[in-house]
Amino acid sequence: MERVGTYTFVMSTHTKDQSTLDPTAALNDRFCAAIRAVAPDLPEDQVLAHIGPSRQPKLGDFQSNCAMPIAKRVGMKPRDFASKIVEAIDVSGIAHPLSEESIAGPGFINVSLLPEALSTALDAMDSDQLGIAPPTERKTIVVDVCGVNLAKQMHVGHLRSTVIGDAIARVQERLGHAVTRQSHVGDWGLPIAMVVEQLSVMEDEGADVSKVSLAELNAIYKKVQAKCKAESRALALIKKVGGHVKAEIELNERIADANAAMERAKARLVALQSGDERSVRLWKIIYDTTMTACLHTCDRLHANITDEHSAGESTYRDELAPLVQDLIDRGIAVEDDGALVVHCEGIKEPTIIRKRDGGFLYATTDLAAIKRRVGKLGGDEIVYCVDSRQGLHFKQVFAAAHKAGYDKTTDGKDAVLVHAMFGTILGEDNKPLKSRSGENLNLSELLDEAVTRASASVAEKNPDMPASERDPISEAVAMAAVKYADLSTERIKDYVFSFDRMLAFEGDTGPYLLYAIARIKNLLRKATDKGVDTDAAKTAEFSLDEPTERSMALTILRYPSMLKATGENHEPHRLCGYLFELASLIAKFYEQCPVLKDGVDDSTRDGRMRLSMIALRVLEDGCDTLGIPTVDRM
Repeated sequence: MERVGTYTFVMSTHTKDQSTLDPTAALNDRFCAAIRAVAPDLPEDQVLAHIGPSRQPKLGDFQSNCAMPIAKRVGMKPRDFASKIVEAIDVSGIAHPLSEESIAGPGFINVSLLPEALSTALDAMDSDQLGIAPPTERKTIVVDVCGVNLAKQMHVGHLRSTVIGDAIARVQERLGHAVTRQSHVGDWGLPIAMVVEQLSVMEDEGADVSKVSLAELNAIYKKVQAKCKAESRALALIKKVGGHVKAEIELNERIADANAAMERAKARLVALQSGDERSVRLWKIIYDTTMTACLHTCDRLHANITDEHSAGESTYRDELAPLVQDLIDRGIAVEDDGALVVHCEGIKEPTIIRKRDGGFLYATTDLAAIKRRVGKLGGDEIVYCVDSRQGLHFKQVFAAAHKAGYDKTTDGKDAVLVHAMFGTILGEDNKPLKSRSGENLNLSELLDEAVTRASASVAEKNPDMPASERDPISEAVAMAAVKYADLSTERIKDYVFSFDRMLAFEGDTGPYLLYAIARIKNLLRKATDKGVDTDAAKTAEFSLDEPTERSMALTILRYPSMLKATGENHEPHRLCGYLFELASLIAKFYEQCPVLKDGVDDSTRDGRMRLSMIALRVLEDGCDTLGIPTVDRM
């Protein structure tokens, strides 16, 4: 859309559903209008301004690279096409007039903003919403997050699904969409029935199972699982000793014991599914114990996940048989070697929804979940934050859901189904992070270790700080470090978990962001101590004479569009990168643009203080949007 006359940072062609104060947006509109004037026959999808920060700041604030890709298509030399754009474009109210001197190299067009335009944009952004306008189309977005299993500790594998999933949800909420979180809890099936059966045995022996801990449940889970796998261990023993009589006797004993345990577990599962009072009571103990520990860990991670958001597999049990029958009746599910499957175009492997023995699978439950999340929860978009190893599974489930029409919204549209997949957390040996015993690393223990290390660092920097003040700071620094290390990594990629790197107060880390925030707050405290009216500074004219001031102002103005890009792509690392860039500029700003030093006039001081205040609010808002805790001092 063409913009002429008075400068306004408003809706652009690349942000169609949200206004923004980002100068890139306004310049994009003007450049696109000029491209259409110069090349009227160019297809609309090729009218691209290619606006970005200038590679050479001395030449301008922004640079358009539109001439290179378009010139060839219209039969012109890039430099000549750039000249035509310069002649046709209207940047009045936004930037200094363009001329041939604005063109560099083969056709790069450099743009320098007017100081008053930059100040106007900052004034407009200095509001409670920080320039983030409500969406023109408010969506209901369901985010699948966390996904724990009963009777098991949260391990390091749950860190990414919890942290990334919650961040994706928070970003959408900040953009003004309605968000519903769903933690798909593995709370049903034979493994859980095994644990219920063991609790029943313990209770019969006089134990008070109502006080059982999650660690004890985890041990029981491992024990019963191992017992029911005894056959494979016994067979390995036979192979090792070569069929010795004693081994054969032991084999038979183990097989009999394993089979008996399996039969008791199956019977318990039937009792549980039938609503047997005792079985349900024992299952509830397992559920409550597991979820209490899980939600405590989520709370420590500042992940907004509550029991209200939990929807276990058990809640779908009455929906599975009708769903399968529906698929059969409509000819969508067909028999294949005794199993029921759904064949989907473009996918070689069929989606199995019922096994030969009549049992349902994860795919069956996930289909029911999509049907519920779209139909009952009103989801326009369903985001699954699950690791990349489940890529084929979700490809199959999404295709099957679409074939069955389970992704149809109430107004007949197709809900958007997204697998926001992520990579693996690696140890410093570049192998999946495990405990020394080779088991999945307990997440709560990992967080405890992070707090211990953070406390040592904080104490080293502040030896006189009392423990009552140091402990909450250490907790916040630790969580910020762990979360930022995860979120700042492009989610599809693996990353190496390193306490030394993520807890560093320098470089691209969570503590570095917290330090930038604490530094501005310390500046404001010092200003108050010096008698400076900080409230008056909130309305001061901006001081934007120094290059670093301009860079910081321009970076601040990118916040709304960066937040929007983060939401559109479900990629928290984009926002992390932006916040680190802003924090780095703040450090440079304080080196080159003194605020409270002697010799700085009041007008410059107040303008720089106001710029610092807006930067602080952006940093805090960005951290809060990602679920990263902040501190007032470090």
